[in-house]
Amino acid sequence: MTDNQNQPRDYDAVLGGQSPPPIDGVVLGGIEGIKRCLSNPVANVRIAALSEALKYGDAGLDILIQALQDKSRLVQRFAYRVLKQRVEPQVKQALQTYKPWNLEERFEKYQESDITQFANRQVVDFEKNIGIVEPVNKAYALRYEYDNEEDLPSQISKLLQEPNADKLEALVFGLWAEAYERDSSEIVQTLVDAKKYLTNLKAVFIGNIAYDECEISWIRQSDISPILQAYPKLEILQVRGGDGLHFSPPVRHNNLKALIVETGGLSRDAVAHICNMNLPALEHLELWFGSEDYGGDCWVEDIHPILFEEKFPNLTYLGLRNSQFTDEIVSVIVGSPVIDYISVLDLSMGTLSDAGAEGLLNCSAINNLDILNISENFLSQAMIEKFSELDVRVLANNQKEEDEDSYIHGRYCSVAE
Repeated sequence: MTDNQNQPRDYDAVLGGQSPPPIDGVVLGGIEGIKRCLSNPVANVRIAALSEALKYGDAGLDILIQALQDKSRLVQRFAYRVLKQRVEPQVKQALQTYKPWNLEERFEKYQESDITQFANRQVVDFEKNIGIVEPVNKAYALRYEYDNEEDLPSQISKLLQEPNADKLEALVFGLWAEAYERDSSEIVQTLVDAKKYLTNLKAVFIGNIAYDECEISWIRQSDISPILQAYPKLEILQVRGGDGLHFSPPVRHNNLKALIVETGGLSRDAVAHICNMNLPALEHLELWFGSEDYGGDCWVEDIHPILFEEKFPNLTYLGLRNSQFTDEIVSVIVGSPVIDYISVLDLSMGTLSDAGAEGLLNCSAINNLDILNISENFLSQAMIEKFSELDVRVLANNQKEEDEDSYIHGRYCSVAE
């Protein structure tokens, strides 16, 4: 081929001036114009430039591959969607190392016992006689045992004496003493007080309590926001239990990538607190709404800020799980801008019916997802087969049977009491 792919062609406009192109406009000046636009601070301008890249052969492919490392998740996602349709060896190699989302452990069936995996790390119980051996690759768990009177604050104190405490990245807090009567505020405060020792903490789970120790709806939580204020490096925050859960405003955290809230009943006040958070790096938002019988008084209107106001522009995974109003969520989300930029939509453990699922099938943007999780709902086999025809990885395991005594026409969320 004798054509120089770096030069403007017949379909290129002439490059001129210093102003960026309109977001939906033609990129000026061939591949050099594309490169120029990719230095623009506006993500949509960079996306507009990338949309022209394939006109320039291998040089354009190289630009798209480089865009997988763009600082904006929106730009990364656009490049990924274009490249995943390609068969070139260099593209396949690049996509093997690019992960649009990396918390696949969240697809595991809900464990009513102690978890074994957290923040992509194996969970091990902290034992003083063994100490902290792998502070980076393991998540260390602290739990109150009924046959051992040592409470969690005392265990935390011992953990802080370990020489590797300052390297520790992930902590899991299980049952605390008298969990039925006492909330998590003492655990939160003890963790806040330990901030000068746990200087590399990146992942925290408050409330990994087994059902035979305390049902999820009986776990008493508290104000969790002090943890975010104390640990600026925190990337993953997971909380189980909705009773008393809140995040005192204002909350801003520049590095939090995942917020996971598991409840048997999530209040609209807690949802409002979450919607008002300023979390510019957030990629994974997962909310379990639960049952109105256990404090779940929010409805689809309460999540409108998440769906329509682009509160979290770098969101990759959106989990609206364990809901009594999954059909209503679907009816709204298919018309929201969030569906255009997330990679994973998780509607599992809810009340999705065949009628509600039709809304997903009729939404063309669903095909832009990488993963759609509709497990543990109320879908027929015929409906699941329709989803298998989509160009999306669909998870549809463990569909439930309707119960005449349950909330909505016999449908119920998976986790309540």
